[in-house]
Amino acid sequence: MEKGKILIVDDDQNICKLMNLYLKKVGYETSICHDGSTAMDLIQKIKVDLVLLDLMIPVINGWEVCKLIKLEQNIPVIMVSAKDMVKDKLTGFDAGADDYIVKPFDPEELVARVKVRLKSRSPEERDIMERIITIHNLVIDMNQYQVSIDGQLVDFKPKEIQLLCFLAKNKNIVFTREQLLEKIWDYMYAGDTRTVDVHIKCLREKLKNASGGWEIKTVWGVGYKLEVKSDV
Repeated sequence: MEKGKILIVDDDQNICKLMNLYLKKVGYETSICHDGSTAMDLIQKIKVDLVLLDLMIPVINGWEVCKLIKLEQNIPVIMVSAKDMVKDKLTGFDAGADDYIVKPFDPEELVARVKVRLKSRSPEERDIMERIITIHNLVIDMNQYQVSIDGQLVDFKPKEIQLLCFLAKNKNIVFTREQLLEKIWDYMYAGDTRTVDVHIKCLREKLKNASGGWEIKTVWGVGYKLEVKSDV
């Protein structure tokens, strides 16, 4: 039984064949391409449920492809790369990747991670992704992955938008760094809470000229919250 459509993007044909074999074995439908430009064309033409994306691909590299995907659609992206440095993984996540697998990989682990990403969202998660959240002059449109303040769009990276959306959805509730890691980054950042601080700093920098009865507050010794002083 078909479980979903997976787009495999890698210039190594042997890797493509390996992923294709294991994914089809458990019921996934697949499409394969070998460069970033073709990948973007396919995403526009066919329904894709998840992308397995190499970084070092021709024409448009994997980082840029991931950014383009996240700007246009909310499709899960798992980066699959031989680049195993922490900085490479961080760059991948900043580009919007939902997961990162290092080559060489265990095909069964890859399939397991695909399954996790394609699990149906809970009602709460669907609500977060579909709602347009308005707090005074702040509007977070998760359907378009856009944030505006006083009607002006502000440029945010995908993970920054997800973090801001989660805090806005749960306004005035304090979350620890560990809780935010679990909610926004899942298990990939387990044990490294610095990325939360970095993303909060970026949010504050981009929101520094905004005023409207809300702000991201640090609760010392605990974590962060989006404090809303009064409802609209």
